[in-house]
Amino acid sequence: MGVSGCGKSTVGAGLATALGGTFLDGDDCHPQTNIDHMASGKPLTDGMRWPWLNKLAAAVNAQRVAAPVVFACSALKRSHRDDLRQRIDGLKICYLDAPYDVVARRLAQRMGHYMPAALLDSQFDTLEVPQNPTVAVSIDQSVDDIVAALRRAI
Repeated sequence: MGVSGCGKSTVGAGLATALGGTFLDGDDCHPQTNIDHMASGKPLTDGMRWPWLNKLAAAVNAQRVAAPVVFACSALKRSHRDDLRQRIDGLKICYLDAPYDVVARRLAQRMGHYMPAALLDSQFDTLEVPQNPTVAVSIDQSVDDIVAALRRAI
């Protein structure tokens, strides 16, 4: 979990591979209305997040029958993470700790994603840094090193 642009999808896919599991990108569970809303430069409201989180939890639970599942999800608020913990047994929260300036540079270079860099402030404004993640890791290292740290921790 973490703000947009912190590397959730890249790290999550790498971790899933390392664990012999599958990867689900939470972005793929957003309804088109959420995508259009963010693409227009407006942050999601909690009312827009809850149906997305419900759909994501259902997708994770359906997939994990066959193999471990790693999924990327912003889960910016404690209430979001608490809800996911209730819906997904054994959930381990991995927080990608990302400095604002690093993420801003990444978003400025990212192409083809609906989430505009202009929404970064709203991501950090909404973020409630987890007090009890399974693991927190700084993104100021290589993807391989992040994946290795996460794998050791979980």
